[in-house]
Amino acid sequence: MSELSLPLYEVVKRQISEAIMLGKWEAGAVLPSEIALSQTYGVAVGTIRRALTDLTNEGLLSRRRKTGTVVTGRTPQHSLRFFFQYFRLHGLDGSLQKSNTIVTSLVSGLSTESEQARLQLENAAQVYRFHRLRLVDDKPIMHETLVLPQESVPNFPANKDEIPQLFYLHLLDKYGIRISAVREQIGADLATEEDGRWLGLKLPAAVLTIDEVAYDQSAVPVLISTHRATTANHRYVHEVK
Repeated sequence: MSELSLPLYEVVKRQISEAIMLGKWEAGAVLPSEIALSQTYGVAVGTIRRALTDLTNEGLLSRRRKTGTVVTGRTPQHSLRFFFQYFRLHGLDGSLQKSNTIVTSLVSGLSTESEQARLQLENAAQVYRFHRLRLVDDKPIMHETLVLPQESVPNFPANKDEIPQLFYLHLLDKYGIRISAVREQIGADLATEEDGRWLGLKLPAAVLTIDEVAYDQSAVPVLISTHRATTANHRYVHEVK
């Protein structure tokens, strides 16, 4: 079902849920009033109320009499509506980990044949490539390279330090690109010297590899990424129910 065929309150639910999953409102945060949200999303207060009621029933939000509508911190990973988790490394005890990223480099250039195929580009189009390091509790656990066509992101940040941490939310807010599906290939590999430098590994060591193609709401590939992670203290968790 396309977003255009969904009831309006369902569209708002998705948008609020995406904002929560991407960290715009963290656990314990109080959402703006229904009137303020209706102005933000351009819908009636009744539509906002219906969306918030559903999200409360699903456990993503809670209503507190004197406080307002609060983000619970629960992850909606048991519902296909929220099948896409932006970061699936959990602690050994099963806890969802909060990560931070540092962009270490940003370059532009012609796409490779592999990138052209995965992004369904007709020719050697210009792309942006940036590398970032992901940390949990200030410890590096993953490094990743992301590639996207320049034509899809005009006025892209020229400085690596200007790339937002919540990159998928940035794509949605600035370019209207909503990541709606991801195809992942997961494997294991021996750590390279580069892995050792970024992740602080003593070689030989093993790393988890994740190769992704991300698709927008029109099922067009818009971003490819390669992730290499240590799982000494973390596990990759994927749940569909």
